[in-house]
Amino acid sequence: MECPRIPANGQQLLAGALAVLLLLALASCGAGRKVACGPENYREFSDSVAMQRIVGFLASDALGGRDTGSEGLEQAATYLEGRLKDFGIQPYFDAYRDTLTNIEDTGYNIVGYLQGSEPGLSGEYVLIGAHYDHIGRVAPREGDSIANGANDNATGTAMVLELARFFARCKPPARSLVFAFFSAEERGLMGSAHLAKRLKAQGADLYAMLNFEMTGVPMAGKDYRVYLTGYERSNLAEVANELAGSKLVGLLPQAQEFNLFQRSDNLPFYQEFQVPAHTFSTFDFTNFDYYHLPGDEPSGMDFGHMAELLNDLIPVVKGIADSPPATLKMYPWPESQ
Repeated sequence: MECPRIPANGQQLLAGALAVLLLLALASCGAGRKVACGPENYREFSDSVAMQRIVGFLASDALGGRDTGSEGLEQAATYLEGRLKDFGIQPYFDAYRDTLTNIEDTGYNIVGYLQGSEPGLSGEYVLIGAHYDHIGRVAPREGDSIANGANDNATGTAMVLELARFFARCKPPARSLVFAFFSAEERGLMGSAHLAKRLKAQGADLYAMLNFEMTGVPMAGKDYRVYLTGYERSNLAEVANELAGSKLVGLLPQAQEFNLFQRSDNLPFYQEFQVPAHTFSTFDFTNFDYYHLPGDEPSGMDFGHMAELLNDLIPVVKGIADSPPATLKMYPWPESQ
């Protein structure tokens, strides 16, 4: 059969269309290519726009405070699933959702996985986590009853999501990475407790657990940027500062006074695995007045600070995931403390 003749201008249009398709194909190939990520890649990786976009969605009035079992938390879970899928982070289980069995309401952890690159170490996991639930509605203040949970803990969620985005585009570190977003933290660490027990039952080899909680407001008058709960239980702070090349992580006395080590999602992983499991935070009891109150809004967050902190932490997380065996060490600690 004779093909119809294409007019001259039609040939130009066809050539242009083919060129566009070629560019899209090349872009698609490039999107899946992993690159070696060094300081030139992470010093300015995240920015205030990226942080504001994540926190702004999760802590919006539309999500109603993200109480476990609510439609708002369902929307947040769907959002996190979508972002991990977009990044190319695979589900750890058959699906991203890890359904909680230790609460009456419906709740899900969202769990992604990035396979490590070193045969001798890829069977070990570094789990990077944050809770994405909050408390929903509370007694009204100035007509507002939604506890939006921007600092607690859309900010920590944003830190983990940005770390997932970074590592998804790079050649994987030696150890495998698990990115976990917990629900039902506000019900008593139920989401993290469920996941820790499930991983333990499956024989997971956990090397470290890095948790992020309330990182949206910088601390003043400190010679460090972020503190670590359970500072004296392991050498994680020392290793982190060495990897950061500065005193990035410090000891907050109030964290010991109020025993914050046992009040966040790091605790179940410490209890189940007896490995370094700590929370990074910048809430110091003086820089934020809206804990579990309607005033915990995105407008009160310092997104520039968040991005800078994230970029400073990238070499820490990467270094831990690449570190030689037994780099991290637990210190003896009385269980009564």
